[in-house]
Amino acid sequence: MNTPVTRTPEGRRRRMRHAWPVTSIFAASALLLASCGGGDAEDGAAELDMEASGAGAMEDFAAGDTFVATEPVEFSLLYRDHPNYPIESGWDFFTQLEEEHGVTLETSNAPLSDWAERRALVIGAGDAPDFIPITYPGDETQFIAGGALLPVSDYVDLMPNFLEKVEEWGLEEDLASLYQEDGKFYVLPGLHEAPQAQYSFAVRGDIWDELDLGEPESFEEFADQLREVQAAYPDMIPFSDRWSENGPLEATLTTAAPNFGTSAGWGYGDGMHYDAEADEFVYAGAMDEYRDLIGYFAELVDEGLMDSESLTQDDDQAVQKFASGQSAVIGANDQTVLEYRTSVEEVGDEDMEVRQIRVPAGPAGDKVAGSRFESGIALSASTAEEDDFVALMQFLDWLYYSDEGMEFAKWGVEDETYTVDDDGTRTLAENVNMHGLNPEAEEELNVDYGYHNGVFLLAHGSSTELVQSMLRDEVIEFRESMDDKELVPPAPARPLDELERERASISQTQLTDQVRTATAQFILGQRDIEDWDAFVAELESSGMAEFVDLHNEAYQRAQENIDSDILED
Repeated sequence: MNTPVTRTPEGRRRRMRHAWPVTSIFAASALLLASCGGGDAEDGAAELDMEASGAGAMEDFAAGDTFVATEPVEFSLLYRDHPNYPIESGWDFFTQLEEEHGVTLETSNAPLSDWAERRALVIGAGDAPDFIPITYPGDETQFIAGGALLPVSDYVDLMPNFLEKVEEWGLEEDLASLYQEDGKFYVLPGLHEAPQAQYSFAVRGDIWDELDLGEPESFEEFADQLREVQAAYPDMIPFSDRWSENGPLEATLTTAAPNFGTSAGWGYGDGMHYDAEADEFVYAGAMDEYRDLIGYFAELVDEGLMDSESLTQDDDQAVQKFASGQSAVIGANDQTVLEYRTSVEEVGDEDMEVRQIRVPAGPAGDKVAGSRFESGIALSASTAEEDDFVALMQFLDWLYYSDEGMEFAKWGVEDETYTVDDDGTRTLAENVNMHGLNPEAEEELNVDYGYHNGVFLLAHGSSTELVQSMLRDEVIEFRESMDDKELVPPAPARPLDELERERASISQTQLTDQVRTATAQFILGQRDIEDWDAFVAELESSGMAEFVDLHNEAYQRAQENIDSDILED
């Protein structure tokens, strides 16, 4: 729905007058503003002129209020277009926003396969739309120096639902990790009331039962099980994986890494891994634990237990191998399990069972990464100069952080796409399916209506109740099985100043590229794991030590400035 955006006659930039102060209400803001050299909380606040910025905004907007623009407003966003539910201008989601809330969304669409590149391009060119969902904390760092992104921490008092969730769920210290050297943060994260484990492995449950394997307690036991599958089915490659489009085994390495004591895959970030025992940051790609992690998968490939094409094939190829019986294990989450079952049905093997198993423990223990943040939202810096800026912040707060907005984004409209029983149980309409809840229904909630869309539902519900409201019993059981894993807390803040970010970005790109390349080479056996020391020396020659020192200096600087009394409060 690429309709034109109407601008005011004065253009995008307007002068602020009749100052309206916006100040932070929680102690974490004051703490980090002090620790990052930004002065006190009042100094970090912005001032707004409601006459210039309040078009369409609600007066006295509070947590729990339904956002309805006082005059029609139109906001632009960079939309990540997912191939499983390609965007449609006629989605009921868009219609409801326009008719019931006075909001029109203008989308600039970027395909999932090109998402990161398109996002970087539009932000770097200073051509970013009003807001950009699917921006994970850390993704924004490279763009801060250029001034293209809005320091959203200056304006969170416009977002009462966001503030309420942070306070009620005790997320102040988690939020502290977002602050940059200037005492501000630039991404609004999706929030979880509790950690939500999603990724692990799907196995052929019928084979696991036949061989009496059970769920593996450790990765070593998992390897033994793959060997038993190989012995029983010599024509089958036990494990053929997916999600290697932007790096090798990104999902699998992400879930396995905490159990090996390191960071990898999607969780690699800039490569900085916090060593809590030493109270310092180290470079993940050079850790012995990282060597052990990729060495484990290298052994699987070497023994023929894992398909070497896992690192090069697209997801469809991996799924077809699993569904056709060429493999017995594949990376999975609760949604892809349904995808696999559908593919199995298409093949026609009624005896095949698909089952998601718990992530095994590893040499570092039985752990899971503990962040309660999900992909979030970055905003263009220019939005603060728009006449409808306050309405934009209120709308985002309602849609992404209010109970009502999140329920709308997840379930749709009551008595249209779902009903609510007297006990509060939600049930999809008979003609609507999602997650296999109504498998015979002709319509899909996301494909045909635009709801349950990751672009507009950052944490798939945020509150535990809403997250679980659409989950199958087996998914709830899986997540509960992961609850007893030790939670690895988020790393502490290490904000870099502008010059440090510029220095770090150059090294980060080169080092990350080297680690990705070498990770694939080691796993595939193109490079012997015995060559590890030489690889670490290559990282050293690329400036790894200086890169690590830069981040540790920033960490120590932040620690030295933290007011312990505020922390205790």
